[in-house]
Amino acid sequence: MHRLFKFVAPLVMLLVILAACGNGGTSSNTSSNSSTTSRNLKFYVITHGQASDPFWSVVKKGVDQGAKDMGVQVVYEAPPTFDMVQMSHLIDSAVAAHPDGLVVSIPDASALGNSIKAAVAAGIPVISINSGSDVAKSLGVLVHIGQTEEVAGMRGGEKMGAAGIKHALCVNQEVGNAALELRCKGFKEGLAESGGTVKEIGVNLTNPTQTQQTVEAALQHDSSIDGILTLGPTGATPTIKGLQDLNKLGQIKLATFDLSSDVLTAIKNNQMLFAIDQQQYLQGYLPIVLLTLYRTNLNTIANDVLLTGPGFVDSSNVDKIIQLKSQGTR
Repeated sequence: MHRLFKFVAPLVMLLVILAACGNGGTSSNTSSNSSTTSRNLKFYVITHGQASDPFWSVVKKGVDQGAKDMGVQVVYEAPPTFDMVQMSHLIDSAVAAHPDGLVVSIPDASALGNSIKAAVAAGIPVISINSGSDVAKSLGVLVHIGQTEEVAGMRGGEKMGAAGIKHALCVNQEVGNAALELRCKGFKEGLAESGGTVKEIGVNLTNPTQTQQTVEAALQHDSSIDGILTLGPTGATPTIKGLQDLNKLGQIKLATFDLSSDVLTAIKNNQMLFAIDQQQYLQGYLPIVLLTLYRTNLNTIANDVLLTGPGFVDSSNVDKIIQLKSQGTR
């Protein structure tokens, strides 16, 4: 957590500077003759995750709070399913609307790259979030806000290796998402440091019953599996149910990326080792702050990636995180 703090702490200073320069911020109800005041700004946020998804609902809450605090307008859009063609169309439509800034996730750079480059070429400042840390700079993005996924996976693999796991499953709920592939790759590398091996399986995030059955079948096929890492809560919840059905919950060690109520309950009940937390509320909130500062004060971030993770939620801090989860911000 100390490493994470040193990256996030400077952002607190940004807010202090904003308050000092803007007399507490510009409200959408405040009149001004300047064309660069925040009340005139409109940003688009285009992600691959729907606001109804438990993970992305927290991102959306951060976006909404950022818009309120900065006094700007924000439009949040996402395709109804993981659909890169539809997402590229949403980005193109946003560019055609000539917004003052654009926020995007980049789960597939080959599918979305041309649309993002078109936004940059049109003079629209772009910030990427969540996925795409490895390609953001090459696309002309101002800064990426999130975690480096392969490193996060490595840290998870190291922690599971320290827990004695030798044969693990990596459960990927969104095959084709480059960020998730990097998570699993890092997990394999991290667990290999202690001599462990990893088998990856793909599941369907929109079909929890099928996901549960797939996980159960994998465990029944290979009795040597002693650990599972899921790459998100939509894989974690069916996996928990599958382990319960097989009477192996607590016997096979489990961890996941990202938070949900089910995940936090499992950690509290000692049924899950930990969750890798990328603090997605910050991924929604911070780009709105940074785009506002860029447009009103030409402020930029020196680093290519602004890290919000990985952090870890485990038995030592889960009670505090549960309290924050009830507020919709974790």
